Amino acid sequence: MTLSTSNVDVDRAQRIQHERRMPGDAGRPLSQSRGVMRTARIGSTALMSLWFALPFLPLVLWSFANSWSAPDLLPMTLGVDGLTAALANGAVAAFGDSLLLSLIVAAIATPLGAMAARALSRRTLPFGRLVSVLLFSPVLLPPFAAVLGINVVLLRAWVPPELGVILVLVVVAIPYTTFSMRVAYAAYDDGFDEAARTLGATSRFALWRIHLPLIAPALARSAFLAFLVGWSDYLVTLVVGGGQLVTLPLIIASSASGIGNESSVAVLSLSAVIPPLILLAFVSRARNLNPGKQS
Repeated sequence: MTLSTSNVDVDRAQRIQHERRMPGDAGRPLSQSRGVMRTARIGSTALMSLWFALPFLPLVLWSFANSWSAPDLLPMTLGVDGLTAALANGAVAAFGDSLLLSLIVAAIATPLGAMAARALSRRTLPFGRLVSVLLFSPVLLPPFAAVLGINVVLLRAWVPPELGVILVLVVVAIPYTTFSMRVAYAAYDDGFDEAARTLGATSRFALWRIHLPLIAPALARSAFLAFLVGWSDYLVTLVVGGGQLVTLPLIIASSASGIGNESSVAVLSLSAVIPPLILLAFVSRARNLNPGKQS
């Protein structure tokens, strides 16, 4: 009897000691794995940042190079001739036109894409698949052929070139905004709106104080995509605009087609990269607009 009792006590003591040792033993590999994953994320982020930043190094050097020829690795003479040439070619006016055009396209295409995505995700539209195909058809069609065909229609309808460029770019941007917002609405819970209406909120109050704040990050991403469509466009502005609307991509292409304009092209190219990077920084922090997500 004494032997069996002592064996039970020994087994209980070993089990208690094992249970006390488990958190430390289990926690150490877990913390080590988290540390390895964090190091891997930091390393991969640094490598990707370096990969995307390296192509901009020659642009920065060319922007301040008055003369740079082979086989020299660095510019022989530094200066601001590139900036002067870019300003003389109308870079400021082209920058302003591109910015205004992109903002208008984003302001129109984002709400249209959101409404289309909500209707498609709620399956309230008849012939939803056909509507989806029509919405995404601008991405599937050959750009040059589509722009030429649309340009003929706009010319016969006496549509002003500036308005025609806006209309075509909005149509091009809607597939991107619709897809982005459709992903957001697939995860959206209509119970928030219903709860607000049950508590006595009006439809306008529920829209502005409940619905829009919850989808604000998705709206920011969609607006960013629409902005990029207008900001980087060359073909639509060239063909439909007919020279009436001169944007930054047109100035860059015109300068790049010449010889000896490398510094000017570098300045213009850098100026074309800065606004999207600034907007991307804001979009990456758009999660703070969501009141339901803690930072």
